[in-house]
Amino acid sequence: MSAVMKSSKRDGGAGLQSSRSIFKVWPVALGLAGLAMLLAFYRLYQGAYAFKYGLDSTTPEFAKYWVTMFKIEIPLIFGLGLLMVAYLWFTRDKNLAKIEPETELRRYFVLIGWFMLYTFSFLGIASFYGESDGTWHQTVIRDTALTPSHIVVFYACVPLYMCFGFGTLMYAMTRIPKFSKGYSVPLLFVVFGPALILANLGYNEWGHAFWFTEEIFSHPLHWGFTVLGWTGLGLGGVLLQVVMRMSELFKEITAADKLGAIA
Repeated sequence: MSAVMKSSKRDGGAGLQSSRSIFKVWPVALGLAGLAMLLAFYRLYQGAYAFKYGLDSTTPEFAKYWVTMFKIEIPLIFGLGLLMVAYLWFTRDKNLAKIEPETELRRYFVLIGWFMLYTFSFLGIASFYGESDGTWHQTVIRDTALTPSHIVVFYACVPLYMCFGFGTLMYAMTRIPKFSKGYSVPLLFVVFGPALILANLGYNEWGHAFWFTEEIFSHPLHWGFTVLGWTGLGLGGVLLQVVMRMSELFKEITAADKLGAIA
């Protein structure tokens, strides 16, 4: 399935229909489905092993079911993310000044697909797993930074949307002229702001180790998570930049089609 832009051309009175594929939906759909399956797997895994083997970090069962997962997911997620960013860089378009309007428009649609993947991956920490982490620590005494909830929300969900965020930035800077000429402040907020949640985790764990504070979301130790999460709202500014340029490209392509029809 693909989104198709159609234009009508006339040649000597004969009506001709021209269809050009602008955006393919199936890669984004597959990506969203894969993310949904991964997040569902983590939820089912937590349901099966969190209270059974995740209450005491000193037991062999905890090492088997939770530390093993932690040791696998960190290098796997960041490794695949580095490969993705490297691929986007080494296959970059080195002649962005001369790309056709239709090609540029197609790339903007792909960029929107990246935004969708980034947003969906961000939901892992901004909604369900973020809430479940607070619930876990209000129910179970914290005995280590590697709890069953942290291993999912901080060491799986955060790296995932970090990778999609940097992938989005790299795609925009290497494929789209507007983003290659300078730095989009909203896009930088979107990518680097939420990524700092992982850094803020160190401060959070340090604070909880020295002060046995109650696990409530309004505690000062958690303020950094909120502020850094808000930076993801910069996506609205990026979309405004994208839509404005796409509107110009639609007009350019339509005008070119009309000239071609007259000729």
